[in-house]
Amino acid sequence: MDIKIKGLRFDIMTQALNQARDGRLHILNHLTETIATPNEDVKAHAPKMINRRIPNEYIGSLIGPGGKVIQELQKDSGCTIVINEDPVTEEGIVEILGTSPEGIEMVEAKIDSITFKPKVGNTYEVKVIKMLDFGAVVEYTEAPGNEVLLHVSELAWERTENVSDVVNLGDVLEVKYFGIDSRTRKEKVSRKALLPRPDKK
Repeated sequence: MDIKIKGLRFDIMTQALNQARDGRLHILNHLTETIATPNEDVKAHAPKMINRRIPNEYIGSLIGPGGKVIQELQKDSGCTIVINEDPVTEEGIVEILGTSPEGIEMVEAKIDSITFKPKVGNTYEVKVIKMLDFGAVVEYTEAPGNEVLLHVSELAWERTENVSDVVNLGDVLEVKYFGIDSRTRKEKVSRKALLPRPDKK
């Protein structure tokens, strides 16, 4: 249709388009005979683009001050990360472009960690990453980097003098999430809430 010949007859145009259609359908039939459905995944080192949507309030955390977080993440993962804002929902649209499955998984894990929000009343597995005189700093195992203080008073029903009497660095345990404490205005988790309460003497 773009051959620039003046006076091309309509019947020739019709014949050419019909022939092209027949050829296209012939090729498609052979494609479906060879592979009935698309592969669920591409080869390990083929270029990939993954789209993730995140709430607007987490866009800044993913970018980091002066772009530090996203720049380090791109360097460590070998992926290109592009963030746009949906003009309708105002959500963040994160495009992850890369060839390494491990790199893409690293970026997705970081997004999951940043957007992780524990729910009040739920139980979570945590790991002790720091020991303090007044408690242990624990990290959610499903969201590395998300830390919360497990206060010494929430370790056990019995009075605990030393944090190391109950937990040690590297221990993995379960805690119950209580949300923001009205007194301290900080997040509260408890190990003792999951333990049987001893009978009063």
